Amino acid sequence: METKIEREDNGKKGRFVIYENGAFAGEMTFTWAGITKFIIDHTGVEEVYGGKGYGKKLVMQSVEYARKNNLKIIPLCPFAKKVFDRTESIRDVLY
Repeated sequence: METKIEREDNGKKGRFVIYENGAFAGEMTFTWAGITKFIIDHTGVEEVYGGKGYGKKLVMQSVEYARKNNLKIIPLCPFAKKVFDRTESIRDVLY
C-alpha cells in the first residue's frame, strides 16, 4: 500500500490531498490569511479509508510545510484543532 500527499495552492486557497495507491483518500483544505499564515478550514477522509490516521497525516504535512516556509497555522477545522490540542510538539507553528 502506497500513500502520497500532494499540495495544491492557487495563492488564495489550497489543499493537501492524500492518495492511497493512486486513489483519492482524503483532503485538508486551507485558506491563506495574509502571506505568513493560513487557516485550516476542513479535513475530510473518505469513509473507506477511515481509521488509518490519514487525517492526522494531512495535518502533520501542513505543519511540515509551515515550518519549512516560516508560516503559522490557524486550525479552525475541529479535527485539526484537536490534533494541535493533543500534540504539544507541533504548537510552534500555531498562530
